[in-house]
Amino acid sequence: MSQPDPMRQIMRDKQLASLGDAYINLVYSLALTRLKGYPQGTKVSDRILAQALRQSGLRDRLGTRVTKKDLANASESVLAEAYLKDLLTIEESVGLICQYSDNPATGLSDLLKLAAEKLRGAELANLS
Repeated sequence: MSQPDPMRQIMRDKQLASLGDAYINLVYSLALTRLKGYPQGTKVSDRILAQALRQSGLRDRLGTRVTKKDLANASESVLAEAYLKDLLTIEESVGLICQYSDNPATGLSDLLKLAAEKLRGAELANLS
């Protein structure tokens, strides 16, 4: 019997997605505040989160028949898990998003790649 895919389990965790929603909205708002020079409060759309997940190369981990909302939730779950495991900081996330002020999906995609790499690294470290 094959081992369950830990990344897929993370990506399908609704509780992590709920926390990740708050995390990404805070991080994105902080990035906009830094870039514009005055306080911003905004929400990242499911469309942008879904696009970022596709660009990150993580989309295939979810299998077939998933909605845009499922893709957005998966993005949020990965970010929340990386944050909870102290693998990703708010400052690091804000800084990365600020690098792509003209294209939020690309910034979020790079953030997802970074979070996934760190989660894989932590998983491998736990196996040895």
